[in-house]
Amino acid sequence: MSENAIEITDLDKTYKADGKKTAAKRALKSVSLNISRGSIFGLLGPNGAGKSTIINILAGLVVKSSGSVKIWDIDIDQDPRGVKAAIGIVPQELAFDVFFTPAQSLELMAGLYGVPKGQRRTMELLKMVGLEDKADAYTRSLSGGMKRRLMVAKAMVHNPPILVLDEPTAGVDVELRRQLWDNVRALNARGVTIVLTTHYLEEAEALCDEIAIINHGEVIAHAPTEDLLARIENKEIRFRLDRPMENAGQVLQGFAAEPVGQRSVIVRYNPSETQVGAMIEAIQRAGYGIVDISTDESDLEDVFLQLTGSSGN
Repeated sequence: MSENAIEITDLDKTYKADGKKTAAKRALKSVSLNISRGSIFGLLGPNGAGKSTIINILAGLVVKSSGSVKIWDIDIDQDPRGVKAAIGIVPQELAFDVFFTPAQSLELMAGLYGVPKGQRRTMELLKMVGLEDKADAYTRSLSGGMKRRLMVAKAMVHNPPILVLDEPTAGVDVELRRQLWDNVRALNARGVTIVLTTHYLEEAEALCDEIAIINHGEVIAHAPTEDLLARIENKEIRFRLDRPMENAGQVLQGFAAEPVGQRSVIVRYNPSETQVGAMIEAIQRAGYGIVDISTDESDLEDVFLQLTGSSGN
């Protein structure tokens, strides 16, 4: 078997013109992605970049124009039913029958997937997402965060090896977001490959092993999260000194130095071009003592804005 849970090769999608109202739109342009088994993979991009189109193709809701997609070594054209058995989709929109209980919702979903009654894991799944005490409550009585967790359980009734989460924490508060993160990590620890789309870049940075950034239907970056963070060009370092530095421009000549407060100086630099040791040496040569050094590390938001801002926006 392939080492990849999902293999996308030269995927194209063009939405046809709708009479005179809507012009044809090419939503995906030769997208190729390999998503490793057992990973947490982040798919990021601005609104309208093509993320939802990719997910809808994986889910079988949208027909691709060209290219190939394999899910768990199954080609979506040759065996679409086999693909549906290998993947669970948690959509962004909440969708429930408000008169069903969580337990009834999972039983119904398992029946739709053809899971025999003796093999259903209703209470196990509810316990996994922390809803076992709500098994017999009406779904309409659940909070927004509980409904999100129930949707994850519904997507897992057929025990798929791949779970796709489309904006799983949209509209939930910080505490509930952290709880959902814990659920995602627990599922991944059980061997489930997770594909995550999110607008919360902190979320992708905290959870994802690999990230792809898509813009205008094209993949503009695909790398391990740490490698993406290393691509940012500008960093910031702050030196706190033993006394005020009145002539920072002369002491740190050639560096982009800026005094801050009474005894601190900030230097902005490109790590690939500048050595921090050279700054420290210049400060000490001028007779100043360094009390403390702190850095402002790049985060995923910096990388995202830098890449999407320079890719045709």
